[in-house]
Amino acid sequence: MIAGVSTACLFPKPLEESLYDLLVNGVSCVEIFINTHSELKKSFAHGAAAMLKRFDAKCTAVHPFTCEMEQLLFFSDYERRLDDALEYYKYYFRFMNIVGAEYFVFHSGKSVKSREFFCERYSRLYRLGKEFGVTVAVENVARCQSGSSLYIMDIAKMLGNEFAFVLDTKQAIRAGESPSRFVDAARTSIKHIHISDSSEYGDCLPIGKGNFDFRLFLNVIRMLNPDCSVILELYRNNFSGISELISSYNILTNMVERIMR
Repeated sequence: MIAGVSTACLFPKPLEESLYDLLVNGVSCVEIFINTHSELKKSFAHGAAAMLKRFDAKCTAVHPFTCEMEQLLFFSDYERRLDDALEYYKYYFRFMNIVGAEYFVFHSGKSVKSREFFCERYSRLYRLGKEFGVTVAVENVARCQSGSSLYIMDIAKMLGNEFAFVLDTKQAIRAGESPSRFVDAARTSIKHIHISDSSEYGDCLPIGKGNFDFRLFLNVIRMLNPDCSVILELYRNNFSGISELISSYNILTNMVERIMR
């Protein structure tokens, strides 16, 4: 298990500046959030890869800026649009190959007509990712159908070995569920985690500002998948500045290291 930070925490700072700020402050593992098409260019990807190498850091996952369009791109009845979407997502997978990322975060749709239809469309993207050596993982997002633990449990059973899951603790809470419900739903399919603290004052707090039971949660994850990456993902208005973000990362890193001993 490895702790890290998402570049999305520093949005809307430009991606390369966000990445540098994290790495220069000692973050050794990141998730890269692609913010626009130009950041998918090979030259940009090689620049990010060089920065990661310079700081001896790794990128474990990539998050697409097109996530809000996935209902339109993947779950309509217009086959040509799906074909174009699959072709476009190759840009992400090529970027991942250059920076060394393994997991691709997929929100899925807000109104998919059936679980069978979801699985058919997701499988096509999943298999395409595998051609590039990357794994497309569904994230629980409160405003999407993936925000339901029952939905995740159902599609996990239907997809079998062709399923991977990103567990977002704050999104679980926003959907009115506990993160443990999604742990039970996805089990060993959990490959990547977006984590934050939470309490009655908010679901996206710096670590130490809430009462989330990190020790219990991380121990369960270690038993299910000791290779899981645990990424701190805070929205910019939820922390005061880079020092508080790095402090949260350091606390998370120490907790993960203690649990993995």
